[in-house]
Amino acid sequence: MQNFSKLLVACIAVSQLSACGVIAVGGVAATATVLADRRTPGVQAIDKGIELEANGAFDKKFGDNAHINVTSFNQKVLLTGEVKDAAIKSDAESYIKGMKNARSVFNELIIGPNSTYTMRANDTYLESKIKTQMIFTQQLPSNSMVIVAEGSSVYLMGILTQGEADLAKKIASNTNGVKDVYAYFDIISNAEKTRLENAGKADEAQPSSPPKFQ
Repeated sequence: MQNFSKLLVACIAVSQLSACGVIAVGGVAATATVLADRRTPGVQAIDKGIELEANGAFDKKFGDNAHINVTSFNQKVLLTGEVKDAAIKSDAESYIKGMKNARSVFNELIIGPNSTYTMRANDTYLESKIKTQMIFTQQLPSNSMVIVAEGSSVYLMGILTQGEADLAKKIASNTNGVKDVYAYFDIISNAEKTRLENAGKADEAQPSSPPKFQ
């Protein structure tokens, strides 16, 4: 019952994050949420496509021999979860590397039995706690980040300045229940941050050029 309560709280918290994101940008419905993300709309669509394709392929190919979570942000792909053996772990990584729109892959798959429902509920709850803190930290562009929890480990991805990245890692590390934090950020300059923000305010369409990484 306690685990079910945690899952319920997590689902409620996560469901509220989108609304918070819209309010933070000015309450201008769905378009504002897109603009708050430093990825272009096109890249956001590519990321979603990578996740859908890879998840479908892994479910079909590996079945119950693996529990793989695919997270793509700015075309950088993170693999988390559990696999039966090293061959499946390597095969999953090779599949992502073969996708034309994936520019890099971080293989954090663990060789071992699939996680239980209770473990996954706890992961969701931990993610929700960290996301809530990020949402209410004014200096962080929460819509330009993704947080993945697997057990006591937390993985962070996003497009941030170095100062924002350091703050995000600090918040995640200080969250109760977190043992390790791994960050796979694309670091941009303050000038690039300003350019992206101004581009979003000036035009709801896709910016003419992608982020320039340091």
